[in-house]
Amino acid sequence: MKAALIFLIIFTTTAIYVEARSAKEHEHHNVLGHDRPEGGINNIRTYEDASYWNSNMQKDLRDQLNKSPIIKQAKNIIFFLGDGTSISTLTAARILKGQSTGNYEEEVMAYENFPYSTLIKTYSLDKQVTDSAASATAYLTGVKGFQRTIGVDSNVPRYNCTQMLNPEYHSHSILKNFQDAGRSTGVVTVTRVTHASPAGNYAHTANRDWENDADMNDEGYDSDACDDVAEQLVLGDTGSKIKVIMGGGREKFEPKDLVDPEGHHGDRDDGKNLIDTWRTEKEALGNTEYIWHRDELLNLDTSNTEYLMGLFDDDHMSWEIEGDESNPSLAEMTKAAIEVLSNDDNGYYLFVEGGNIDRAHHQNEAHAAMLEALAFEEAIALADSMTSVEDTLIIVTADHSHSFVINGYADRGTDILGIGDQSDIDGLPFTTLLYANGPGYSKKNNNGQRPDPTPVYNNPHYKYDSAVPMDSAHHAGEDVILYARGPHAHLFTGIHENAYIPHALRYAACVGDGLQFCDANK
Repeated sequence: MKAALIFLIIFTTTAIYVEARSAKEHEHHNVLGHDRPEGGINNIRTYEDASYWNSNMQKDLRDQLNKSPIIKQAKNIIFFLGDGTSISTLTAARILKGQSTGNYEEEVMAYENFPYSTLIKTYSLDKQVTDSAASATAYLTGVKGFQRTIGVDSNVPRYNCTQMLNPEYHSHSILKNFQDAGRSTGVVTVTRVTHASPAGNYAHTANRDWENDADMNDEGYDSDACDDVAEQLVLGDTGSKIKVIMGGGREKFEPKDLVDPEGHHGDRDDGKNLIDTWRTEKEALGNTEYIWHRDELLNLDTSNTEYLMGLFDDDHMSWEIEGDESNPSLAEMTKAAIEVLSNDDNGYYLFVEGGNIDRAHHQNEAHAAMLEALAFEEAIALADSMTSVEDTLIIVTADHSHSFVINGYADRGTDILGIGDQSDIDGLPFTTLLYANGPGYSKKNNNGQRPDPTPVYNNPHYKYDSAVPMDSAHHAGEDVILYARGPHAHLFTGIHENAYIPHALRYAACVGDGLQFCDANK
């Protein structure tokens, strides 16, 4: 199914979209609640008249009036984090999905059905535009930190190993709060499990790049003095108690003389095999599974699994656009994680990151980023269907934006990945999707003209044009959106700091310090 979706979106042109649309026209039901007449998107001027919009917007109003908060303790929390998922990313992904369903711009994503949403400010302690490490510290622990530091407060500047060791300067995550309350926890990502966003759940470090001892040694720091992130995951007070760990990054846990099942060498200087350490310690506690291939995950008996580690790649997991059948999808990992964690009757906390959205944006590969955003939405839809709004609070948000825009005046139904308009200066077309900076920057040719993207934009790895050349595109600093459903989801309205998020989650789930719903209702 994964390969089929990739084939559909990569190789489908605007003409194929139109053909598919025509074939489905008679059975298609508009997402706003009306049957589309003959002609579909090509006939919008005929059927989207005043009665159409008045009827649909009245339905929207009634739905809004019928919303009521769920005022009870959240047994479970699932935190979905779309790394680098700006609002423009969400919009473009929605339109791309709509092109395959026939809903086009009127498509509705799974999280858009959540009743509550809020805007989130993302700046870090020292930068207007945050990185993923400082952001993770804020939205997972409730305390803002310096750029590139994780799980530490303003007393720990970057690279300061000594300050990093002081527990008084550690800021603790909502994941740890769940552990302290006797509930199960899990972390799922498509990046390395030691990468900045997942590490925000369990690590305390002065530099996000210290993922293993070799990373510290290469920068001239004493890896014996300060534990690297991989060590903190396997041996740390918080990391060692995580019951489900899935993602990439095997190399960070294995010694350099070890070759993994896919022929890759480990990256550790100290000779430690932290995967074996994890297995030994967990097997003493309960039913334990370590897996490295998608087939193993699909055949896993989750009902009899208490501890699960899945490291499916030596580095980051592959992009959806690559169709790597050895890597499970984010939805498949999310499903298994929920099933394993649900074995705990006390409840659970699960962090799920769509981390490759950000990686694709950094390369100006909008096509790849959109497929990652759709895979992210698939995981959210699955989690929504597997859990009850009465006991599970699900939030969906981003750590930061990207300098990614939807522009031009393309007609309704135009391929969002394609040409959107043309310049009134040089007369050349440009794509609907563009970036402010990054490797997609194109210099003028010998005639002094910018390149025409028309012959090349269909390449699935096409780097969309950017205004400023950079090896890797920068993040952007505007607010991101957060969607919420379940107990106390109504706490997520208005505009808030990213550091507000875990404080609201602690209240809803009755964990950690500060105000708690359970205390207020004794």
